[in-house]
Amino acid sequence: MDLNNVRNIGIIAHIDAGKTTTTERFLYYTGRVHKIGEVHEGAATMDWMEQERERGITITSAATQCMWKTKQKDGTDLDTTINIIDTPGHVDFTAEVERSLRVLDGGVVVFDGSQGVEPQSETVWRQADKYQVPRLAFVNKMDKIGGNFFMSLDSIYDRLSKNAVAIQLPIGAESEFKGIIDIIDQKAYVYEGKNGEIQKEIPIPEDMKGQVLEYRLILMEKVAENSTDDLLDAFLQNNALTDDQIKAGLRFATVHTKLYPVLCGSSLQNMGVQLVLDAVVRYLPSPIELPPVKGISTKTEQEELRGPNNDEPMTALAFKIATDPFVGKLTFVRVYSGVLKSGSYVTNSRSGNKERIGRLVRMHANSRQEIQQIEAGDIGAVIGLKETRTGDTICDDANPIRLEAITFAEPVIQIAVEPKTKADQEKMGIALQKLVEEDPTLRVKTDDETSQTILFGMGELHLDIIIDRMKREFKVECNIGKPQVAYRETIQKELEHEEKYIKQSGGRGQYGHVVFTIRPLESGKGYVFTNSIVSGRIPREFIPACDKGFQEGMSRGIQAGYPVVDVEVELTDGSYHDVDSNEFAFKMAASIGFQAAARRADPVILEPVMKVEVVTPEQFFGDIMGDINSRRGLILSTSDRGTAKVIAADVPLSEMFGYVTDMRSMTQGRASYSMEPSHYAKVPKHKAEEVIAERTGGK
Repeated sequence: MDLNNVRNIGIIAHIDAGKTTTTERFLYYTGRVHKIGEVHEGAATMDWMEQERERGITITSAATQCMWKTKQKDGTDLDTTINIIDTPGHVDFTAEVERSLRVLDGGVVVFDGSQGVEPQSETVWRQADKYQVPRLAFVNKMDKIGGNFFMSLDSIYDRLSKNAVAIQLPIGAESEFKGIIDIIDQKAYVYEGKNGEIQKEIPIPEDMKGQVLEYRLILMEKVAENSTDDLLDAFLQNNALTDDQIKAGLRFATVHTKLYPVLCGSSLQNMGVQLVLDAVVRYLPSPIELPPVKGISTKTEQEELRGPNNDEPMTALAFKIATDPFVGKLTFVRVYSGVLKSGSYVTNSRSGNKERIGRLVRMHANSRQEIQQIEAGDIGAVIGLKETRTGDTICDDANPIRLEAITFAEPVIQIAVEPKTKADQEKMGIALQKLVEEDPTLRVKTDDETSQTILFGMGELHLDIIIDRMKREFKVECNIGKPQVAYRETIQKELEHEEKYIKQSGGRGQYGHVVFTIRPLESGKGYVFTNSIVSGRIPREFIPACDKGFQEGMSRGIQAGYPVVDVEVELTDGSYHDVDSNEFAFKMAASIGFQAAARRADPVILEPVMKVEVVTPEQFFGDIMGDINSRRGLILSTSDRGTAKVIAADVPLSEMFGYVTDMRSMTQGRASYSMEPSHYAKVPKHKAEEVIAERTGGK
């Protein structure tokens, strides 16, 4: 396989911009499918989950491969292999976009021609900036009421990048949209045939010739500024560039994320999609043109580079796990170097374990084609990996390497779920295990205090879909409750305490006697046990029982029953009885003693504080700042990112429930935020009283 003729691309955009429709057209024109599946009819090939077809949205990123022929200068056809990942647009599924961008070499960002840049388009554009993914912009839905290419181009220019540059112009707009003009080749095209499969060249309309020259000059200037010195010299000498120079310069600038070509069309009306495919081949990079991937050798802990070469050691990144009803667990991988062969053994550099590669498959949405190997630069799926998780590196045993893992935003919302019947209990455990494997932003935890199962997710829609999938795919019925904040408790004073546990009842009694000191530790230290017993005052075999007793006392809480953290317990003295002392007696003495000591050590309640980052257009900056302050938030910094403002703050988790809805309504849906746990902090007195009253029923 010639890697020069491979493109790994993703289709990314705001919800409803037409990503899946565009992908369906790609598959049709490349001969991958023989009938176009429409999203609005619930028949899209790439939206294969029941929920996707019902809701008309993409939830999981689907992967497929197709071939596209482009004409060479000498008139021959060039076949290019295009791996396409269709990603979701909804903010709750941002992890699907994040993990796809991590392994892609290029992207096609789709915009709704009547809306221009929408909130989620800003989010995905910034995610692509983070991974420095070269991309093209496709202004879709030019036939829609309000479809306006120049408004959309301006909004991309103002809100995303000053380096967006038009390489096409539309002929007409809305219901008058008839065709597309290529500014570089100076040719116009219209589309005929039942599905627009016949691309027919026509003369450029007379009234548009001036506009074409104007935009061609802007394009030449941009290419000359952002490309090689030779092209800049040529432009300054001749005041123009040839078609070939523009194409070569635009490719260089696009691959190096200096320029973003903007195209237009209407996927639904089958207009312009072939030209997008041509542009993908012409301007987006092959795996060879990108810098080698960096990783850390697990043997030497030194940085190593792995290039897209079949002769280098095998290195691949698992970027997605899916559960397939027919074959079980599918692991999607991007091979960066070497060749991944069916039946071979690989090492997971996170766990250090060896795994066998069962079968290798080329995916087409949810159908499969078996293959023997995946070469460097290519994307495929593995059946048979048991322990590999999203973001893991798999590599050959002799040259282990750990690539940078994929980072995901922390879940921002949690709900309690409980199975309706005993039969559902077991099924729920299996269902959640599989769903967590698939989805790195879904977390599951059992609340020790209430024994409830708590699900943590990215938003209400995300958790809705998870509950829905449990019901449909795993036949689990469950009740859904209201979430609670996970508070903690600690002490603020050091003190010594003595505790005796003596029970005398006919026959053998119980005797445990401990003397210990408790002292507060700095935040995040957890629990430290120090054994300072000398000369066998407590026999060695009873020391672990004391340790266990202190931990048990901590787990029961002091004021409101929340676990105690950040405490050191130093066991200093005690005594024992030859007959009556046993492990149970010392454990009870330690547990009861800890509770009594902690109540005298100035106990306080701690709450989880979240590190929150809000990215907002400038006009909403003041509103967002005011709102964060009203939520007991502490503003840490403000900065600029492109045309947006970034606010970093520490905010208590209890104040963040419902934030996503408030923030979206405050900013017309144009701001986005991420939050992750930062630390635990002391709860203000009035809030602590509320928490204690809530837990103890006001007793």
